Amino acid sequence: MSAARTRLDDAALAQLWQDARSHNAWQDKPIPDATLHELYALAKWGPTSANCSPARFVFVRTPEGKARLAPHVLETNRDKVRAAPVCVIIAYDSLFYEKIPTLFPHNPGARDWFAGDESLAQETAMRNSSLQGAYVMLAARALGLDCGPMSGFDAAGVNQAFFAGEAWRANFLCALGYGDPAGLFPRSPRLAFGDACRLL
Repeated sequence: MSAARTRLDDAALAQLWQDARSHNAWQDKPIPDATLHELYALAKWGPTSANCSPARFVFVRTPEGKARLAPHVLETNRDKVRAAPVCVIIAYDSLFYEKIPTLFPHNPGARDWFAGDESLAQETAMRNSSLQGAYVMLAARALGLDCGPMSGFDAAGVNQAFFAGEAWRANFLCALGYGDPAGLFPRSPRLAFGDACRLL
């Protein structure tokens, strides 16, 4: 049996949430490959529907990789891609259900829920890979990294450049590294509880 859960201390919560920002500029400080392995080792435990785990991650960290990616992002995002130590393509495998017999062994027949319904498979892959992308961001923050998520890119172009002939498809991008506070904008407001939530 696992140990009783306790509330994270305020410093940990602030690192994950209140003090965390979406960064636009980056320090010239690399991320070791070992840290990317550690990041995935944390993020993979986040829940998904039937443990389907459709997300796939391409950690673009070389000049050659960034040169392939940059032409497919909005011009305002290109410097972020080039300057960040890593820009991860959060993608999904449109044939994710082929791994369900391994990932969901108590009901391997769950594969057929998706294999026989393309619309459900697409919806499930998109929703759950988005969740998994958020898990990657939280894992990155937990490891002391900063994030710069981006949706301003040409998905078809990224798919052609990185996934031609494969079943993987881009969902969104996220720059990773050690943010330069000089590149931050003033923090934008968030909705109050009463504007965003209902208690029933």
